[in-house]
Amino acid sequence: MLRHPEPPRGWLEAAAELPELRKRPLLLRWIAQHPKAPAHLRSALMARLPWRALAAVAGDAAAHPQARQQAIEKLQQLWAAMTPGERRSLALHAPRPLWALIWRAPGAAILEAFLQNPKLGLEALVALIQPPLRPAQAEALAISRWREAGPVADQVLRALDRSLALPDSGLALGHAAPWIRALDEDARVLAASRTLTPALRRMVHPRREAE
Repeated sequence: MLRHPEPPRGWLEAAAELPELRKRPLLLRWIAQHPKAPAHLRSALMARLPWRALAAVAGDAAAHPQARQQAIEKLQQLWAAMTPGERRSLALHAPRPLWALIWRAPGAAILEAFLQNPKLGLEALVALIQPPLRPAQAEALAISRWREAGPVADQVLRALDRSLALPDSGLALGHAAPWIRALDEDARVLAASRTLTPALRRMVHPRREAE
């Protein structure tokens, strides 16, 4: 009945007060996100849900739009207080509105989990890779399923080029190596033509590397 599209009038409110359900937030989640739940009930329940239930609501296309939005906002508020393990678990299944927040996380394990997110596509990832690029991001990308994707390689090299000279960037020319190998000769020539850092430009250009 929790997922029934047309529950009897007042049933959802009554179910939310049942002691058995009040102790099981992953079940309360179905009431909070139900399209027929009154707005005041939805808001009250969303405030009580733990992050796992909130993540489930945020990623469920069948949830009421207001419930999904409230879940996303609550997860954004909770992010700073979450443990590294909780962040890693959330990153693996996080909905798109949380991706930019997760991408800025300092922990390599969190980034590695995020790059395995099945909802993350090539276009969205390329859009996230922007300067300043951080070492943890570059290293997580280099061991990810995206390490041989040409568009990702090209974008990483662009971001790396514009980040190397930044104070305390922590980056080195060696971070470029796996991405140079991922490009064919023509792509490397094009990438080199856009590269501003002389040493990196020499590494990227296939003919200059051979000299």
